[in-house]
This record gives sequence, C-alpha cells and structure tokens, in this order.
Amino acid sequence: MELLGEVLVITAAAGVGGTGLGGLTACLFRRDSSRAVSLLLSFAAGVMTAVVCFDLLADAVSPEGGQLFLAVPGILLGCAVTSSLNAWIGRRSGTGHGLFLAGLVMAAAIALHNVPEGMVIGTSFARGAVHPATARSGIMMAVVIGLHNIPEGMAVAVPLISGGMGRARAAGAAALTGAPTVLGALLGFCLGTLGPTSLTLALSFASGAMLYVVFGELLPESALMWRSKAPALAAVLGIITGMVIVYA
Repeated sequence: MELLGEVLVITAAAGVGGTGLGGLTACLFRRDSSRAVSLLLSFAAGVMTAVVCFDLLADAVSPEGGQLFLAVPGILLGCAVTSSLNAWIGRRSGTGHGLFLAGLVMAAAIALHNVPEGMVIGTSFARGAVHPATARSGIMMAVVIGLHNIPEGMAVAVPLISGGMGRARAAGAAALTGAPTVLGALLGFCLGTLGPTSLTLALSFASGAMLYVVFGELLPESALMWRSKAPALAAVLGIITGMVIVYA
C-alpha cells in the first residue's frame, strides 16, 4: 500500500504538474510559440518511442516471462482504444463554435486521453515491484509523461484565454485535465501486479497507447505546426535521450 501511495503521488505530479506547467507557460508567453511547441512535441515523441521500444516492450516479450503472442494483441488493443477515444472526441469537437468552447472540448479530450497515459506509469511501477532491477522505470516514465503533458496543458489554456477566461482559471483548468492520470496509474498498477500474464498485457496495452499517441498525434501535429527538418532532428535527439535514460 505504501508503494501504491507513492505511485499515485508521483503520477499526480506528472499529470497535474505537467498540464499545469503547460497552462502556466501559455499564460506567460504571449508571442507565437508554435515552433517551440513543435520541437517539444517531437522531442517528447522521440523519448517516448525509445522508452516504449527499448524498455516496456523489451520486458513484455522477454524470455523471463514475457509472451510475444500475448503482447501483440495487447499493443493493438492499446492502439485501438486510444484511437477510438480520439475519434469520438474529434466528432464532439466538430459540434462546437468559438474559442472558449473549443478550449472546453480540448480539456475534456485531454482528460480522457490521460487515463491510458496514467496506465503507462502505473504499469511501469508494477513491473518494478515484480522485477526490482527495473524499479527506476516508473520514475523515468513519469518524467516522460510529465514532459509530454506540457504542450497538452498549453493546448487547453490558449483557447480558453483567447475565449475570455482569466489566465489563472485557464491554468487551473489545464492542471485539472491531468487528474485522470492518477486513475489510470491505479488501474495499471493493479493489473501489473496480478502476475506475469497480466503484466505482459498491461505493458503491451500501455505501449500500444503510447505508440498511437506518438505516431497518430505528436509527430503529425508537430509537422503541421512547423514544416521544417528541425522537428525531425528533435525527434531523433529524443530517441537518443530515451536510449540514454533506459541504458545509462
């Protein structure tokens, strides 16, 4: 129970703290920051890709208990669930008008989206509980998710501020969108500690969700925000950084 409490506290710091920091950033900077956000999105995508491929999936299919043929459907399920959430959110966002309403829709979208991201953190901590040699992976993943949440917080706060909401309230709304991450962490941790099969499924599901976020959201959005070679370089640097984090 003590470990679970630590997991929830760390997850709250990554979820609420990351989106809250993004909201504060949107309040402090008035100039167009699309290029900076593009680089941040690409870098976060690279780090997430490296961590998923070299850490989470490597453990999910490892000979010490991982099951390849169980991991594959888990990955596909993670992609499908995340994709379905985004498709549903996209249909709802098309029904609103005005920046303020767009900001509210974005807040709801990110709040839903943060549940599977929280599962990634919880599952990583669960793996550390089962395999002590990987105990630091939970902290590492929380840092990566927190970094990823910064531009999400900005995406919530900017339309709310532009639509007339006060800066402090907009930053607070952005921070609250990270709260569901804690629920996801609880689910991921509980599933991951049930046994080797559950751990493989939880790791692969979380990996699939993260891979969809990277290739279905972060990289396309980054390319749209800045049509340059710089975001690609940022993604490569992110992958290298992720490798250093995993193997250092």
